[in-house]
Amino acid sequence: MQEKGNLSINSENFMPIIKKWLYTDKDIFIRELVSNACDAVTKLQKLSMMGEADIPAEEAYKIHVVLDQDKKTLQIIDNGIGMTADEIKKYINQIAFSGATDFLSKFEGKTEDEGSEIIGHFGLGFYSAFMVADTVEIDSLSYQKGAEPAKWRCNGGIDYEMEAGERTERGTTITLFIGADGEEFLNEATLYAAMRKYCAFMPVPIFVDVLKEETEEEKASAKKAENTVHVSPEEAAKLTTEGAMDLLQEQQDAAEEAKAEEPKPLNDTNPLWQRKPSECTDEDYKAFYHQVFNDLNDPLFWIHLNMDYPFRLKGILYFPKLVEQMDMMDGEVKLYCNQVYIADNVKEVVPEFLLLLKGILDCPDMPLNVSRSALQNDGYVEKMNAYITKKVADKLNQLFKTDRSAFEGFWDDINIFIKYGCMKEEKLYDKVKDILLLKTTDGVYETVAEYLEKNKEKHENVIYFATDTNQQAQYIRLFKEQGLEAAIMDTPVDKPFVSFLEYKNQDIKLKVQRVDADIDSLQEKEDAEISEAKKQADEFEANQMQELFRAAVANEKLHVKLEALKAEKVSAMILLSEESRRMMEMMEAYANNEEFKAMFANMKPDETLVLNKNNKLVKALLSMAGKEEKKEDAALLCHQLYDLALMSHRPLTSEEMTAFIDRSNLLLEKLTAFEA
Repeated sequence: MQEKGNLSINSENFMPIIKKWLYTDKDIFIRELVSNACDAVTKLQKLSMMGEADIPAEEAYKIHVVLDQDKKTLQIIDNGIGMTADEIKKYINQIAFSGATDFLSKFEGKTEDEGSEIIGHFGLGFYSAFMVADTVEIDSLSYQKGAEPAKWRCNGGIDYEMEAGERTERGTTITLFIGADGEEFLNEATLYAAMRKYCAFMPVPIFVDVLKEETEEEKASAKKAENTVHVSPEEAAKLTTEGAMDLLQEQQDAAEEAKAEEPKPLNDTNPLWQRKPSECTDEDYKAFYHQVFNDLNDPLFWIHLNMDYPFRLKGILYFPKLVEQMDMMDGEVKLYCNQVYIADNVKEVVPEFLLLLKGILDCPDMPLNVSRSALQNDGYVEKMNAYITKKVADKLNQLFKTDRSAFEGFWDDINIFIKYGCMKEEKLYDKVKDILLLKTTDGVYETVAEYLEKNKEKHENVIYFATDTNQQAQYIRLFKEQGLEAAIMDTPVDKPFVSFLEYKNQDIKLKVQRVDADIDSLQEKEDAEISEAKKQADEFEANQMQELFRAAVANEKLHVKLEALKAEKVSAMILLSEESRRMMEMMEAYANNEEFKAMFANMKPDETLVLNKNNKLVKALLSMAGKEEKKEDAALLCHQLYDLALMSHRPLTSEEMTAFIDRSNLLLEKLTAFEA
């Protein structure tokens, strides 16, 4: 049997849903009610422009948020479109009936922007008031000629009362009688914090008024302050009675002038991102950055977004200066809809790599969910993401081409964003791959192509890099002495970026290796023809050294090689193959994964100790080998050489460092005894 009907809602269960589930943050009622007041003003402005309402051109639209701590009330007062009794019944009593949507449908096609500045759409925002209030009251007077004021009152249940209102001027007053759940908002500081969070850039001037009765003590203190002249002790000693009266009068006049000044709104109704880039100066951008993000440092540069088609998007993205590497975790991209704050760092809109930046994005077309706290999946999101990525890439390319020296100056701060972005957004990599810089150990900045071209005769299609210039100073010195250079890649993002670079340059079989991965470029070239006897002698010495070092450092798996290095001053160095190093880094990254740990539990780094047979210490050690009377000294020297090599490779553990210091003291004692 076929049956049709209408779905129903149990209104008694509706308020608990609003209070506990619809909105994530309690303070969001401020945003909903004040943005509703903004909509009321915007609607009236549109009616006036269409000739549907007779409003003076000089009308001063405004919103007042009034806190009365003694009465425990919070009021949102606007001089917007207002409502009749019938409209209150229609828009308030009918849950989820949107007054904004109804307004737009009535006047569709009569304005160019089709109501794009109106914020509300779902007809639910008003009910957020019951998150903090036991009772809510509406007192409204419509703009329509002959309209009567109407008052509506509800205690949070399904029952309401309506009667004649008290307003004598057009607009609406929403009064919240704050309950136990909202008492924190009776605190002036808490209210201001919520207002600044959500309303700092709303399009209608907003004023906050705090009403409270002064105590007798406060009144007396204020009176005393009015009749007190503030001067230094030195000035007071020279002050005459007449002079004091003059100063007091000046002070009182200044106080009166201050009272007479027009109060300033809490919000900026025309924020920087809403203006044309041509209207904004560098100082404007910097001042706005300091104001919004509380960062004392100037941003490096910024991107002003301004798009009208195929979707509307405005905003400013700032590239901040990194004072330390932890700063890269402090990105903050604020999302707005028609100048109303929605949330920070919404991943669905902002490309993930840009969450490391700071900025504001305002998109009226954003597909928000019912609570306006998150996004619904929509084709606009992908388009916005692609547009933002393109604008960032265009800005970076423009900087590189027009002012490379400035771009190089920024590189240390922005390379983390760019490298991370390239790995996350393939489209970004395709657009910026030719401007990716490598900072080298020679202190110059080169693109990947420039580095490879410059070094192709020495090591074709290989990029050498250092991750810690202090730790790897010995390897870097060896490179420099041989006329070689390495890139400095010392940020956390460089670990995966190394593999990413190789993957993206498979066509040229690019290899990216750390400076301690091999010594091919640092060895002396051997004669093409080596006698069999020489080969056997070299092999014997290498085996002899391996046994000696394995015994000295108690490591039977230690690999030892004897090589002729070009730099005679270097006695020994540790090599770790690039493949082994990356595997160890992967194990470190997945240290908390029990399955991964079990799989590679027995894996150890494949390290090789390279001894330089051109070095005097190594030559002395070779001469000690096999001599019983030199066995103790040889073991001591082996361990010291091993630790010296290890210190250039990685930090010593506390136990290793303690043993190294004790051994160093012992060697110095032996040396002084020998000299004596």
